[in-house]
Amino acid sequence: MGSLSAFEERLQYPTARRDESIVEDYHGVRIADPYRWLEEPEAEEVKDFVEKQVNLSDSLLKTCETKEKLHEKITKLIDHPRYDTPFKRGNSYFYFHNTGLQAQSVLYIQDDLDAEAEVLLDPNTLSDDGTVSLNSLAVSEDGKYMAYGLCSSGSDWVTIKVMKIEDKKTVESDTLSWVKFSGITWTHDGLGFFYSRYPAPQEGDKIDAGTETNSNLYHELYYHFPGTDQSEDVLCWRDQDNPKHMFGSKVTDDGKYLIMTIEEGCDPVNKVYHCDLSSLPKLGLEGYRGSKSLLPFIKLIDTFEAQYIAIANDETLFTFFTNKDAPKYKLVRVDLNEPSTWTDVIPEHEKDVLSTACVVNGNQLVVSYMSDVKHILQIRDLESGSLLHTLPVDIGSVGGVFARRKDTTFFFRFTSFLTPGVIYKCDLSNEAPLVSVFREIDVPGFDRTAFQVTQVFYPSKDGTKIPMFIVARKEIELDGSHPCLLYAYGGFSASMTPFFSATRIVLSRHLGAVFCFANIRGGAADRYGFMAKMVDATWLD
Repeated sequence: MGSLSAFEERLQYPTARRDESIVEDYHGVRIADPYRWLEEPEAEEVKDFVEKQVNLSDSLLKTCETKEKLHEKITKLIDHPRYDTPFKRGNSYFYFHNTGLQAQSVLYIQDDLDAEAEVLLDPNTLSDDGTVSLNSLAVSEDGKYMAYGLCSSGSDWVTIKVMKIEDKKTVESDTLSWVKFSGITWTHDGLGFFYSRYPAPQEGDKIDAGTETNSNLYHELYYHFPGTDQSEDVLCWRDQDNPKHMFGSKVTDDGKYLIMTIEEGCDPVNKVYHCDLSSLPKLGLEGYRGSKSLLPFIKLIDTFEAQYIAIANDETLFTFFTNKDAPKYKLVRVDLNEPSTWTDVIPEHEKDVLSTACVVNGNQLVVSYMSDVKHILQIRDLESGSLLHTLPVDIGSVGGVFARRKDTTFFFRFTSFLTPGVIYKCDLSNEAPLVSVFREIDVPGFDRTAFQVTQVFYPSKDGTKIPMFIVARKEIELDGSHPCLLYAYGGFSASMTPFFSATRIVLSRHLGAVFCFANIRGGAADRYGFMAKMVDATWLD
């Protein structure tokens, strides 16, 4: 620490005031938080500290002889085509593609997987300075409309627009404002979609959307008909008695039910209400326009005791992904007509964590497990939960699994510390799954054989073995003589699974840096779960 202090003094590092009065008690352990004052971005003291940090960084980087060389190497390695997993709506396929150095990926559409693709939406053209980005999108079941959300300058506030896909034109009347923490889900008739928003500010209210730090209250669920003004939207649900509640929505694969989830924060718990859309009066949702009546939701789960995500349904028989009495998650089933009776479909695994589950090819489940921070991909039977096949997946991360119950094929994306990305296509039309490479991301100049990835385990305070990945050049001996970047994250129940980074490869190749990813444990609101700093690597001996 002596040399570090001298280094700071030479560079005149700005002094950060320590507030010794803030101490929290976490499960009997007292934790000091002397820098909590830095969490107030609008405070003059914080602005002054940040400005001094920026000035210090700029002055140091100007003297760095290798800065431009590293910038050139990193730019060259990042400049390669990238693709996301395709998904199907109507008779068309949609996917995102980045040519290499585009600030944002572009959405493409094609009639089939072999047809020539066309640009459907290029977020890079939405603003001159690139500060407007695509936040979310949903294509109607018939593939005729696309609703998409835009945000500016990284704000959580979203503006929803609607596009007619056939002519690629945005409907001018469809501009939905004050949207936040919202998904978009279309009804299967293609007449409109559900979304969530907050009440518009009253005249005279201070508006600072995007930089405010106060909480938003009174979230509401709406239904929008394309081609109409937002003022005509149907108010589907609100709860004036619980101003902090936030509402999410999902229309089931059969188009019959609307599932509403209710959350109050970041903890993995939620309530579940359902509405039978097919039982609405003759005019359906159209009949609620101008009405003060909310949709007739029925409460299935009305306590914040666990997380529930609807996976599939056969009429009133629903399958849910849940952590109820199962911290490593499981799949359960319930009949809406008998809401007190729940049965396990896939019980909680003794060791591995159930990460995702979706239904494809009628009655087959695609499930992924996380085992020591590595993914396992399986095909299981929806009715019994029994294992049918384990797909051949290397050590790494599986994501982007897009599947619908009526499809016989699905796609998934694979990446690892040394694999930039592979998109696989899995065909389930025959007895045995047929897995093939659909697209593979190639990084010119990258030789994966020049690097090594190892996984080690270290003991936690209670003796639990915690996994950690180490990435370095192959010839490097882990003897403490090289700079090491240690990264660990333990918040929001998120694990740091293997991922490819061009920046990491450049620093490892040219500066001999060693990268360590410690998968520390952490809860849903772990204030102290994150750290990223340069450390002495002697502990790697």
